[in-house]
Amino acid sequence: MNSVLLRPKYILLMPFFDIEADYERIATRPVAQHVNPVVGITTNFGPAGAELAEGYYKSVVAAGGTPLLIPPVADEQTILATLARLDALLLSGGADVNPLWGGEDPVPALGGINPERDRAELLLVQLAYDRGLPILGICRGIQVLTMALGGTVIQDIATAYPEADLVKHSQSAPRGEATHFVDTEPGSLVADLLGERFCVNSFHHQAVGEPGKRLRVTARSRDGIVEAVESVEHRAVMGVQWHPECFHTAGDDAMLPLFRWLTEQAKLHRQMREFHQRKDVIVLDSHEDTPMFFDQGVQFEIRDPKVLVDHHKMCDGMLDCGIMAAYIPQGERTSEGHQAATAMAARLLEGIKNMATNTEGVELAFTPDDLIRNKAEGLRSLMLAIENGYALGDDIGNVERFRRMGVVYLTLCHNGDNNVCDSAVRTQHEHGGLSDFGREVVYEMNRTGMMVDLSHAGEQSFFDAIGVSDVPPVCSHASSRALCNHPRNLTDEQLAALAGVGGVAQVTLYPGFLCERPEDATIDDAVRHLLHMIDIAGIDHVGVGTDFDGDGGVPGLAHAGELPNLTKRLISEGLTHDDLRKVWGGNFLRVMRQAQQAAETDFQDL
Repeated sequence: MNSVLLRPKYILLMPFFDIEADYERIATRPVAQHVNPVVGITTNFGPAGAELAEGYYKSVVAAGGTPLLIPPVADEQTILATLARLDALLLSGGADVNPLWGGEDPVPALGGINPERDRAELLLVQLAYDRGLPILGICRGIQVLTMALGGTVIQDIATAYPEADLVKHSQSAPRGEATHFVDTEPGSLVADLLGERFCVNSFHHQAVGEPGKRLRVTARSRDGIVEAVESVEHRAVMGVQWHPECFHTAGDDAMLPLFRWLTEQAKLHRQMREFHQRKDVIVLDSHEDTPMFFDQGVQFEIRDPKVLVDHHKMCDGMLDCGIMAAYIPQGERTSEGHQAATAMAARLLEGIKNMATNTEGVELAFTPDDLIRNKAEGLRSLMLAIENGYALGDDIGNVERFRRMGVVYLTLCHNGDNNVCDSAVRTQHEHGGLSDFGREVVYEMNRTGMMVDLSHAGEQSFFDAIGVSDVPPVCSHASSRALCNHPRNLTDEQLAALAGVGGVAQVTLYPGFLCERPEDATIDDAVRHLLHMIDIAGIDHVGVGTDFDGDGGVPGLAHAGELPNLTKRLISEGLTHDDLRKVWGGNFLRVMRQAQQAAETDFQDL
């Protein structure tokens, strides 16, 4: 009797416990073309170990992300391996940060600290920031973000401001209940997402003190307490002092735009990473002046603060190849001056070779095929160039000499005329363009497979070289004169002419070539120049030559580690992966291959 009565209930419950049916339903779905981005969430640490309130991961899911919980493990290799799998980072709330990390003794009102989390999260934030990972910090998370990036944290608001008319920031209200107003900076990320004035919940007694140089305050409460910060360098780094995740679990999605923003930034980061990791893509920066710092003892194998390009920054920036220029400043055009310039070029080229040889994970490359092979083997590449034909002196034999050393291009001049041609700046127009010797130089460069670089060349020198060279010339680092009227930049006529013969112009990040007020130049200006150059010359004739370590670099693209920011911006502007492949080296390497294949047989297998 009992079995008969129980049977209908048992049958009724079966579908809810049929894992095979669930598996069949999921496994037979069509394969998704785009998977949700992975958002890593730092966890709290309690009696049972790692733990996390449900609002964080449910908000990420609701915004279209895949949550991945990050336990508070400070092991460096674990942190690096975790970051390699993330598309964004969410810093959760929790206990106070130990003030010793900020070089301070504790005040009496300091709350409970969580030593398991502090070191792990401070390291995680710095390394994630280096890699351009989108970051959202919540409550404790905004404080960790600030401290990790050089700012300060107030240990206790009431202690720090005993005379102030304070808002009650540590509430006992339900966590999904708004308890005070915040006002935001117009045009800030948080204002764009949530408005210029809105209500938040409040469960904290610590707060951001000074944001430091990398962050700026974008929201405050009535009493002046910092409620939000964002990066001054990256578009995808933000911290908020309240708990937006609690609104979602309470059934209020007013704060969900924050999580949607993080998820959208994560999708963009994933697209960027997938592009940079493609085996058919060589991400190349055609002009870096790091050898200028050789006399300061550059340590290329570590993250060296003296330079903008080193092995670590190349890895962070997913840069496959940097062309290192042996820069030779223009000097006296005497026999002694020329001999010294030639010797200096040879010395710097040997220095570049030694730098590559002594850095594990880096190899020299001399051809586009070398670059492809190195990337397939997980190696970064360096190539050799000379900036300024002054290094040739008046000896045409130096072209072959330097080509046999592996030089892939030579910039015909720098600032000031030399024996080869007239310069764009500090020129006396003595040759009226290319000199007779300069024509011989271009012919010899064609014969030996060395690319002709017209950066720094005066306009007549530019047009003369285009007419003389049998191989398309390049401009390894030059921007648009239509957008910034500097004689070093290329006019639209020059861009069109260069494209007309199959050449390539590489946008540069020198602030004075991007903006009439160099101190105001940012990544926005670099994007503007690049898009204009594409409009004039076409997608097949434009690339990137940063001039890092030669005074190149702007906020958002300040060093080689930030190059993915440009990729993300260009994706947002609508460039396809094929467009990006051309801009990030494909166009430049096409001309390099053409120059090397057109050389005499003796120079094709150097």
